[in-house]
Amino acid sequence: MSQVLDTAAHETLRLIGPDPDNWVPPRAGIDHNVAVIGGGQSGTTFAFALRRAGIGGVTVIDGADGPGSAGVWLTRARMNKLRTPKVLPGPELGLPGLSFQAWYEARHGADAYATLDRIPRTDWAAYLAWYRETLNIPVRYRTKLVRIEPHNGHFRLHLDVDGELRIETARKVILANGVAGNGGPTIPAVLSRNLPAHAYAHTSQPIDFEALRGKTVAVIGGAASAFDAAAVALENGAADVHLFARRATIAALPVIRLRSYPGAYDNYYALPDALRWQQALRYQRDGSTPPTDAITRVTRFPNFHLHLASEWASAQFRDGRIVARTAADEFAFDFAIAGTGYFIDPSARPELQEFAGEILLWRDRFTPAAGEEHDGLAGHPYLGAGHEYLEKTPGQAPFLKDIHIFNPAAFVSYGLPVGDVPSFKRDIPAIVRRISQDLFLADLDAHAARINGPIAEDFAPELYAGAVRTAVARAAAE
Repeated sequence: MSQVLDTAAHETLRLIGPDPDNWVPPRAGIDHNVAVIGGGQSGTTFAFALRRAGIGGVTVIDGADGPGSAGVWLTRARMNKLRTPKVLPGPELGLPGLSFQAWYEARHGADAYATLDRIPRTDWAAYLAWYRETLNIPVRYRTKLVRIEPHNGHFRLHLDVDGELRIETARKVILANGVAGNGGPTIPAVLSRNLPAHAYAHTSQPIDFEALRGKTVAVIGGAASAFDAAAVALENGAADVHLFARRATIAALPVIRLRSYPGAYDNYYALPDALRWQQALRYQRDGSTPPTDAITRVTRFPNFHLHLASEWASAQFRDGRIVARTAADEFAFDFAIAGTGYFIDPSARPELQEFAGEILLWRDRFTPAAGEEHDGLAGHPYLGAGHEYLEKTPGQAPFLKDIHIFNPAAFVSYGLPVGDVPSFKRDIPAIVRRISQDLFLADLDAHAARINGPIAEDFAPELYAGAVRTAVARAAAE
């Protein structure tokens, strides 16, 4: 049945022809030309893009137990629909037969697709599973990157493979490892310092929402993930859910949308540093906007309570409950959820700690004007044109150029939440082009010999000899 449904996909693959042969010369002691860290939507798309660029020796690893737990869509993502418009180009990389639209219409019809405002989350997860299977992209699950060790012009990757420590080598690394890939979840100190670990969770963690039935739940944060967590708690029968936001109003200005036209989108990296900084700062100050349906999903419940301009001043764990105070009131809760986003700090990642201090950060490259400082943004890596790390001190860590970042750490440099669907069209081809160029030039002698090597003639002179008119033949004819 799937063969019939996916005629467009199979016809697309037929028309683009077979994958190019791997053109990267083998090197002694190298296991992989490229190691892609993360087997979700980004990692599988990179695997396809690298294959189509003729780059073999690619491995994709993921610490998840299997396809159902890789990525976010069936784990910590709790929205009903994706936040991005359904028409944005994504993993299909310009091939319509591999798009979500083609997949969805084959199963539900063009009219059903036309009625969608945004893509249902579970349908997106099913599409990604189909994409991986249709393109035959192998992902090595239960394989976690523990440490990246620079070694003689390549990397020794220390891996935990299903509990067994193993070392493999790679020339290039792509960090397509999600929102915490260059840092970690932001957990307010009022929770982490004052409450036992079992009394709260971050939205990045597994949460037993069924256990919250009949409980009073606090959610801290005013962005989409906070509203999503509040909604799931309510839908699972929580007695009351209180959402606390620091702002006096919920962020409602989608400032990133202003730079989504092709001129700004395609050329964002070429903007002056001051303008890129100003754009990142504006986003931070205006806030991350939850979709309207994320808000209406909770406000339909009479037991949902929204507290604006209500940062927690203190919290205690007393008699099995959380007792929290804001500037105006005191509350008691059974459980707290932090929907407070993520921080960027490469030194917080164990796999990067060996050289994190050598990575060029925005604070090393750019000094904002008075009043425009922001410690969080200043800690983002200042990336190169191929999303590669750059050296803080030239010549000290030349290997950094071989680590490419496809996660939100690229936000200040590239102006988007990199790793989300809007970044695919621009950034995945750019990274693949840079990897291709770097690998090609690194083996230039071998390629020079190859392109200057002997080659057999397509035909012999006898093919056209009878049609050649010589001067003698012309004289005789006259």
